[in-house]
Formats: sequence, C-alpha cells, structure tokens
Amino acid sequence: MAPTRADPYRRYMRISDVVKRKGGSVVTVRSDATVSELLALLSEHRIGAVVVSDDGEAVHGIVSERDVVRHLHSAGRDILDGPVAVIMTKEVRTCGLEDSLEHLEGQMTEHRIRHVPVVSDGRLTAIVSIGDVVKNRIDDLQSERDQLRDYISQ
Repeated sequence: MAPTRADPYRRYMRISDVVKRKGGSVVTVRSDATVSELLALLSEHRIGAVVVSDDGEAVHGIVSERDVVRHLHSAGRDILDGPVAVIMTKEVRTCGLEDSLEHLEGQMTEHRIRHVPVVSDGRLTAIVSIGDVVKNRIDDLQSERDQLRDYISQ
C-alpha cells in the first residue's frame, strides 16, 4: 500500500526517490557570468533557480528569479551587466541523497526556500524544487486513492 501521512513508511522516503523520478540533471552558471546570461538560462530551461558552480561540481551559491527581482529593484538595470556573484545566495542549504523527504519538506517550509541542491561525496548531483516535492506528494496521494478504490470495488 502507498504511504500515507500517518504511515511510518512516509518518513523513510529519501531524496534519492525524488531524484530517480525527476532525473539528476542540474543547470549551473559560473559566478562570473552576467545576470543577463543567467536570465537567458532561466528562460531557456524554464526554471526558477540555478546553482552557481565555477567547476560544475561544487556548490558556490544559488541564484533565483527572486534574487534578480530584488536586486533590480534596489540597484537598477545596471545589475544585468554585473556578475551573478553579486546577487547569488552564498550560504546554500543542501541535502544528500539519503536524507529524508519529510525533513527536506520541513526545511523548505521553515526557511522559505524553493530549491535545494543535492550533494553526494562533495559533488553536485541534482537539485530538488518545491514543485518536485509537491509532485511526489500528489503522486503518493493518487496511488493511495487508486488502491482504496480497488479495495472498495473488490
């Protein structure tokens, strides 16, 4: 049976389960790229945040649409020609593949963050968004609904 909120199995869902469903590709940007280049990446990939990594493996920061908007408002259009390093969040909350999904949900809610890089052995391996977490929850609920419907119709 699919895990429910009261089901202890739910506590054992791992970040790796979400990554298996969505895949591990991560869009990164170098810290010296311009904010305009960042905006092009966000638009091209239809995503809301990008991990800042100068080597494609280490997490040096994260930058989101919100960061761009905040800095545009305070610094003006000149920010578009400046480096991503100026607007990125440098202290990034990360998670590991074996971390519990329940814990990540709590962290995302408590700290009001929408994107969390997944790191394994010090290397960037994936990124999990709040949308991925919600999709996982919806899939679980639909599976539970289907199983209940099958049980009732027997």
